[in-house]
Amino acid sequence: MIPLEERKTYAMAGLGGAAGFGNRPALLAIDVQYRSMGDRPMPIREAIEQYPTSCGEAGWHAVAHIAELIGLFREKKWPVIFPHVARKVGHDHGTFSAKIPGIMRIPPEGYDFVREAAPEPGELLLPKTQASAFFGTPLATYLIGGGIDSLVVTGCTTSGCVRASVVDACALNFKSMVPSDAVYDRSPTSHAVNLFDIASKYADVAPTQAVVERLRTLPEAAARRTD
Repeated sequence: MIPLEERKTYAMAGLGGAAGFGNRPALLAIDVQYRSMGDRPMPIREAIEQYPTSCGEAGWHAVAHIAELIGLFREKKWPVIFPHVARKVGHDHGTFSAKIPGIMRIPPEGYDFVREAAPEPGELLLPKTQASAFFGTPLATYLIGGGIDSLVVTGCTTSGCVRASVVDACALNFKSMVPSDAVYDRSPTSHAVNLFDIASKYADVAPTQAVVERLRTLPEAAARRTD
């Protein structure tokens, strides 16, 4: 998707090197709600007729990878955190809704978590009204309080809430990994370009299988969650 000459320019500038990862990770499953993919796999334009914010089949392709990562974090007793779109009410009208008016037209059932990647009792739910999982939420406080030094960021959209959250995580000095097949977008082009940009400047990007292998190398004692 990115022309070779442009990739050479980035490499010449030293962009895209590995940032590394810490020893105490948390998982973010961002906006994995029916509003972001539809209530069943279907072509994106059909899914948009149900929910205008839907990414269609791209979301359903990613869900299995998100569920795999959730399962690993639960197995290891590491934090699983669910930043999610809060239900919109009248006073939520603003600049964001002016650009994306469909966010104000989602019926209540669209805000439900997708069953395959839904939270369990005791896991942290973070309702949000803007793109970043950090903006207007206590996420940073929870991470610092739990001694978390790194994040695995999944969900949607790659160009929106995932990217915004990863940029803020980088600014706060959290190391991040983005599993390329566990994030999704309504546009394959936007998905690819934003993964390239994230990998160039803000986080490490790799397929879920490589991320899982990296996580399994973490020292058990150092990474284990404390209650």
